[in-house]
Amino acid sequence: MVLSYLSNPILLGLFLVVGLVLLVKGADWLVDGASKLAKRLGVTDLVIGLTIVAFGTSMPEFVVNMVSVADGATDLAITNILGSNIINTLVILGCSALVCPLVAQRSTVRLDIPLNIVAGVLVLVFVFITSPMEPKGLSRVEGLALLVVFAAFLFYTFYTAKADATTTTESTPFPLWKCVVLILAGLVGLVVGGELIVKSAVAIARYCGVAESVIGLTIVALGTSLPELATSVVAAFKHNNDIAIGNVVGSNIFNVFFILGASATIKHLPVYPGIEIDAALVAISALAVWLLLCNKNRSINRWGGALLLVIYAGYLTYRLLTY
Repeated sequence: MVLSYLSNPILLGLFLVVGLVLLVKGADWLVDGASKLAKRLGVTDLVIGLTIVAFGTSMPEFVVNMVSVADGATDLAITNILGSNIINTLVILGCSALVCPLVAQRSTVRLDIPLNIVAGVLVLVFVFITSPMEPKGLSRVEGLALLVVFAAFLFYTFYTAKADATTTTESTPFPLWKCVVLILAGLVGLVVGGELIVKSAVAIARYCGVAESVIGLTIVALGTSLPELATSVVAAFKHNNDIAIGNVVGSNIFNVFFILGASATIKHLPVYPGIEIDAALVAISALAVWLLLCNKNRSINRWGGALLLVIYAGYLTYRLLTY
């Protein structure tokens, strides 16, 4: 690819920005087209939420990870997920709570957020389990274990929610050809955007002498979290707490158990310097949110949102100074 032969940091930065835009718009087009197609076919809102929308909002992370694994950029494959989860929890929920205090469902406090804590702990444990056949890192067996947990979570969510499922059909069906065009455009945007991001991020890291892991934790992670950021902040403005919180918590579960699990299943993901800090913060940030929600109103107020942002600022400063 042409990026392999470029050394101009300005052009590489431009490619990175273009890739991020294509990635975000691609996810938006894919979710929009697939959701409208599902409604046209009479698929329930529950199935749409659990499959199309959940997968679509995490598609940027998924595409970046698949390209990273294929290109051997395993540091990006792990840091993209850990960095996205950290940003989702501390930055997106923090910004959303500053806009409007967030109130969580009881099931979110009892199951979903604790599962976010477990996600960070499992990654931390897995990367330090040594095997006589492979170096430290996430092995294929551990990747499969993450996928099993994800399947169990999905089954439980579907089972407990199916009683409330209702079939949604649009009074004026969206034209079929438009659904197909949106889906195809979304897939093209995701694939091209993911390729541009990974190639340019790796090239920038090498040009600047910065570790790929740092690029993954910051630029790539923030870029792939833009759909969640936009969704949650807008939802907070509209006082839709279920979307503002559920979008972040669900994306985090999807990221670790499905995307990271699938990545490790395809290829062994070795550790990188500082991975223990990043995995630990995934668990600690989820724990902080859970503690903030442990009140009779199950809410995060504005000072709680500010606290989450301060934690992220401290973490980012530390990682940039110690990489």
